[in-house]
Amino acid sequence: MSHGTARPAATAEAEHLPPDLATMRATARRLLADDAEPPSPEELETLTLTLRGHMMVAIPAVEIAASRLPEDDVPRACALACIGEARMRLRLEPGRTLPAGMAHAQRLARSVNALADHCENLSSTHD
Repeated sequence: MSHGTARPAATAEAEHLPPDLATMRATARRLLADDAEPPSPEELETLTLTLRGHMMVAIPAVEIAASRLPEDDVPRACALACIGEARMRLRLEPGRTLPAGMAHAQRLARSVNALADHCENLSSTHD
């Protein structure tokens, strides 16, 4: 029986894969589209947790991309500000009512969209 501490290669490789921006945007759109149907309380909880997961994946990807830019670069500063706001939103708890939970999830969705924008912009202009 092996008790090694080294992580499997597949796990290490997965950490360096780009985030699935299409899926992230589709999840955010579920809450932000003009014609979006209000989710049930159970679906809202699932969407909120999914959005939090998307943010946890996107934040490091944006950080890595931003770190490749010069310190005085405007896109770097914008990306880092976005990361700061996303982290702040991750620390917040949804309200106890359905409308408060919906507003919280929509703020998370806007952060997901912003992080996805930074992922695209930083990877396309600085590869």
